[in-house]
Amino acid sequence: MNIRKLPSASHAFKYPLLIKSILAYSTILEPHNEIVYKDSLRYNYFELNRRVRKQANVLKNMGIDGGKTVAVIDYDSHRYLECFFGVPMTGNVLHTINWRLSPAQILYTINHAEDEVIICHVDFLPLLASLFDEITTVKSIIVCTDDGEYINNTSLPIIGEYEALLENAADEYDFEDFDEDAVATTFYTTGTTGNPKGVYFTHRQLVLHTLSISVTFSAIAGACRFNNTDVYMPLTPMFHVHAWGFPYVATMCNTKQVYVGKFDPEMVLKCFVKEKVTFSHCVPTILQMFVSHPATQQIDLSQWKVVIGGSALPEALAKAALQRGIDVITGYGMSETCPILSTVYLNPEDAKNPDIDFQVKARTRSGTPAILVDLQLLTENGSIASNDGETIGEITARTPWLTQGYFNEPEKSEDLWEGGWLHTGDVATMDQHHSLKITDRIKDVIKSGGEWVSSIALESLIGKHEAVQEVAVVGIPDTKWGERPHAMIVLKQDQSLTKEELKNFLQKYVDDKTITAWTIPTSVDFAKAIPKTSVGKIDKKVIRTLLPI
Repeated sequence: MNIRKLPSASHAFKYPLLIKSILAYSTILEPHNEIVYKDSLRYNYFELNRRVRKQANVLKNMGIDGGKTVAVIDYDSHRYLECFFGVPMTGNVLHTINWRLSPAQILYTINHAEDEVIICHVDFLPLLASLFDEITTVKSIIVCTDDGEYINNTSLPIIGEYEALLENAADEYDFEDFDEDAVATTFYTTGTTGNPKGVYFTHRQLVLHTLSISVTFSAIAGACRFNNTDVYMPLTPMFHVHAWGFPYVATMCNTKQVYVGKFDPEMVLKCFVKEKVTFSHCVPTILQMFVSHPATQQIDLSQWKVVIGGSALPEALAKAALQRGIDVITGYGMSETCPILSTVYLNPEDAKNPDIDFQVKARTRSGTPAILVDLQLLTENGSIASNDGETIGEITARTPWLTQGYFNEPEKSEDLWEGGWLHTGDVATMDQHHSLKITDRIKDVIKSGGEWVSSIALESLIGKHEAVQEVAVVGIPDTKWGERPHAMIVLKQDQSLTKEELKNFLQKYVDDKTITAWTIPTSVDFAKAIPKTSVGKIDKKVIRTLLPI
């Protein structure tokens, strides 16, 4: 193919896509909007910029002058937000440590990422102390506290407390231009087997992801829109895929941001009411708390917009949220995708449809591709699935911001990118409007009697029973059918349900041909809680280990 390129002027500037440009714009539009931490601290965007420059000088004075890895192990906070910018803007790599992993996994990620500095909340110092004899690369630790007080009764190489170090640092720093393909962030995703895998993203990828999400959530009409008139409070941990990228969007747009620290329902609700929060994102479990917790029953939720991810949004929960006035939609992505690939799109006519059941169905789909996202579904035989809403295939993706591989894992990287498309491991259908409906993870699809049974679809139906608080469905081995569905159910307080009553409840979905009779779970387990992963997803791997085989 012939193309045409023209020479540039000798002094023309080739503008690199760097995270520093996101922060720079935060003082342009509404710089007096605030960043709030719990009920104890608030400052504006001018101060955020000043503190990021101070942080950069702290790192420079430590000799962390580019190409090195700085880890953070902290709760959601203003400090974390500052690290989203200060660390990569100095040419270093930000490693966001998932503190919900096991100690052995945390140790592995620290060593594998080659962390040199850890910015650590005081709560996690005992954890680091217990691991430090086996940590190979860390030279310095900075302690974070909310009050400046801590006792160092360890042999850890602590060089000071975060606020004290910032206080003594200069507040001028000239952030250099450098290659936009420089790695900016890394973090680790866990699978069903083996050690966590390190994904990484460049400045260019993060800027493009930020711009795409900004446009997807503002320029396109629909539900759950986000702009700088909102009050943003993330309810997913910042260590997980950059808190889904929204802190970068909020900062660029000068949106008021609220961070709640260590998750405590009382503090969350206090901040929600006091700061008049209008936009959040979370896993279904958190939304369930807001909808059902007695303390929220007198709180007006009608101005709240919520993006759900991490797990499928059960239809019953979506309906309960809509009945409380919450503008809720689902999004889809994964650690390897930065993360957002798709979000629910409702055209103006559909958005005004008063039928709540219509809204539930529309808002619990997995969404349409975000801007600059290419998706295709591959069937078992490797062909591209039709957009007919029925043909099932694995979601594969191409965007400018997908991780290009796993850090120091060449074989797994090649598997991830087989055929030049990133393989998600999720199976779905896509309709003529390019709207996805995820049916399952490949590893969670139940293969019974030669047919595929969607665990997600079964969970959605069981979750409609008025006694059910939460449900997970997995496949268990069966000598005749290969696998049969098993349901683990948590009941609402003071509610009861028997296996026979559940079977009778599901029979109506057999009668209307939503499911077939053999789809009804063979076995049911009533539990006090359903196991979750470190990021709040239902942990079906653990559930399977709890079942008698």
